[in-house]
Amino acid sequence: MPRLRIATTAAAKELRRLALALSVLGSGLAAPGCMHFQEFEEPIQLDTHVDDWRDEVIYQILVDRFADGDDANNYNIDPTGMARYHGGDWKGIEDNLDYIESLGATTLWISPVVKNVETDANVDGYHGYWAQDFGATNPHFGDLIALRSLVDAAHARDMKIIIDIVTNHVGQAFYYDINMNGVPDIQLQGDGSGGKSPVLHVTEYDPDFDPRGVQAFTSLGEAGPAPVIFQYDPATNHVPPQPEIFSKAATYNRKGRTFNFDIPDQLLHGDFPGGLKDIDTTQCEVKREFVDIYARWIELTDADGYRIDTIKHVEYDFWRYFTQRLRQRLAKQGKENFMMFGEAFDGNDALVGSFTRNDYYNHWTEDQKESADALERDASCGSDGPPLTGDMLDSVFYFPQHYQAFGDVIRNGGGSQKLADLWAARPANYGTVPAAGGIGIDPSKAQINFIDNHDVARFLFWIKNEPDEIKIPLLHNALFLLMTMDGIPCLYYGTEQEFDGGNDPSNREDMWTSDFDTNGRTFTWTKKLISLRKSYIALRKGDTKVVWASEHSDAESDAGIFAFERFGGDAGDNYALAIMNNNRTNTATPQFMDTRMTVSVGPGTVLVDVLNDQTPYTVEADGSLGIVLPPLTRALLIPQGAT
Repeated sequence: MPRLRIATTAAAKELRRLALALSVLGSGLAAPGCMHFQEFEEPIQLDTHVDDWRDEVIYQILVDRFADGDDANNYNIDPTGMARYHGGDWKGIEDNLDYIESLGATTLWISPVVKNVETDANVDGYHGYWAQDFGATNPHFGDLIALRSLVDAAHARDMKIIIDIVTNHVGQAFYYDINMNGVPDIQLQGDGSGGKSPVLHVTEYDPDFDPRGVQAFTSLGEAGPAPVIFQYDPATNHVPPQPEIFSKAATYNRKGRTFNFDIPDQLLHGDFPGGLKDIDTTQCEVKREFVDIYARWIELTDADGYRIDTIKHVEYDFWRYFTQRLRQRLAKQGKENFMMFGEAFDGNDALVGSFTRNDYYNHWTEDQKESADALERDASCGSDGPPLTGDMLDSVFYFPQHYQAFGDVIRNGGGSQKLADLWAARPANYGTVPAAGGIGIDPSKAQINFIDNHDVARFLFWIKNEPDEIKIPLLHNALFLLMTMDGIPCLYYGTEQEFDGGNDPSNREDMWTSDFDTNGRTFTWTKKLISLRKSYIALRKGDTKVVWASEHSDAESDAGIFAFERFGGDAGDNYALAIMNNNRTNTATPQFMDTRMTVSVGPGTVLVDVLNDQTPYTVEADGSLGIVLPPLTRALLIPQGAT
C-alpha cells in the first residue's frame, strides 16, 4: 500500500501536514483484505533513533490522564469519574515535553493509540486496551497528524516513542446467544433446592470458560455451540471490530471467560474477564494481519518500539512469527534496533523470562520444550519469509522484581538476599542470546525495571499512613535502586510527584493536578539519579556483582543493607558501587560478625560518594570497604577522578 514520505525541509513538512489535514484517518479506500489506513502517495522514510536502549530512561504515560492540549476532542469526558475519559491527548504530551526532558527521561511509552469501544458497563475505554478498530486512531487523543506531530517533536529532542499494543483480544465485541433468542441476556438460573438446582449467574456477554466452546442450551438441554452475535451500538462504539477479519466469529476462540489462570487452556484461549474477546492467534491469517497492522503504525509514525500487553495469554509460536516478521519488514525500510518488550503480569520468574529465551522453551509443557504442533505451525505460517527461529521478544516488564524487590524488600523491609537470588537466576530464566535483528542486548540484562505502573497500586499507596520521614525515604530508596541496577529503568508518570493512588483505576490520576512542578523533593531526587545514570557508563552497561546481601531484617549489624558493583561488560574498566540501607530505624553496615564486604577494585583505591557531597572511602589492604549508613539512606561510590 502507498505510504507517506517524511519531508526533510520545514516547507515540505508543512505541506505534508496540510495534505494530511484534508482527510481523516481511515477515510481512504482500502484494497480488499488490507488495513483501511488512509492512503498516501509516498512512503515514510523510517530511521533508527536509538543506539543502545540501556542509555534510555522510559517514562510511562497514560495518555488520557497526562495533559489536555486540544479542547476539540473533549467529548464524553467526565473528570469526576476515575473510570471515565478525562481529556488528556497527544497534543497535551507534546506541549509538556519540556517537563519530561527536564526530569531527564529520554523515551515516552504511551498507552494504546487505536480506536476503542467507547464505554462498556459504565466504564470508558480511556486506557486504550479495548480495541475496536486497529486501523484508526482513538479520536479522544487526536488524529494521525497529532500522533505524528508528537513523534516528530520527541525525535527533535532526541527523545523516543514506544507505543503500547494488544494482540490477545479486542474489546467487548459480541455476545454468546446461549438461549438463542437473539438478544443478550443476563440470567439467574436454579432455585438452590436440595443441591439439585444450583443457583447460576449466566451472562451472555461474559460466560464462564468451557473447553468445548461456549454451548447453547434450552429447557431440553444443550444445543451445540452458542451462536456469536456481534453488537451494533454506534453510540458506545460497540460495532464489529476492524479490519474485517476481526468481525468474523471464526477469528476468535469462543470459549468464554477465564476463571482459572493456572490452566493453560483457559490462560491462552479464554476471554479476558470483563468480556474482552480472545483472538485465535494460532491462525496464520491472524498472525499476518497483526504484522501488517503494527508494521503500518510504525510506517506511518516512525515510532521506536512496542510495549506488548498480555503476552502470557498468547502462544509462543505467535510471538516467534510476529516479532521476526515485524523486525524484518521494518529493517528493510531503515528501522532497526526496534524495541519489543512484553507484559506478563506474573511473579513467576521462569514464566516471565520464557518470552525472551530463544530455545523453544515452553513453560506450560512437562518437558518445557515447545510442542511439535507449534513448531509445525511455525513452519506453515513462516513460509512467507526466512525460516523462523526460536527468537521472540527483546525484553519483558520485570514483574518478579516488582514483587520481590520493590515490594518484599524495600517496601516491606524483608531481607535483601531475596533480591540477590532473583538477579542470580536471570541468565537461566531469560537467556543470554539477543534476538537476531533485535536490540542487540543480552535479554538477562535488558529487563524493563519498574517500581509500579497502571496495573498495580502505586508504591506509596501501601505505606501512605506512614510518616513522611519513613515513606519518602523508602520511595527514594526504590528510585535509587531503579536508576542504578542492570536493565532499562521505567518510571510511571506521577511517581516523581509522589502520587499514591491504589489499585486500578485509582492509580491513574490526572497529572495536571501536580501543575507539573519541577521543584518538589522527589522530582529533584529523581532528576539527580537520572543525571548520575547518564554520567557514569558503569550504571548503564556494566555487569552486576552483588557484594553484600543479607537475610537479616531486624537489629543485626547488616539488616537492611544491599550492595552491588557495576563494572566490566560493555562498561570496560568503569566502576560503580551502589549501597543502600533500607532499615527504617537502625544504622547498618555491610559487615556481620567477622565478615566484611570486599570489593573488586584494588587496595588503596579511593571511592567518592557522588550522591552525598563526594565523601571519600578507601579500600583496605584486604580488599574490604567500611561504610556505615544511617537508616533509609544510600551511597553511590565512584573511583576518585573518574568521569
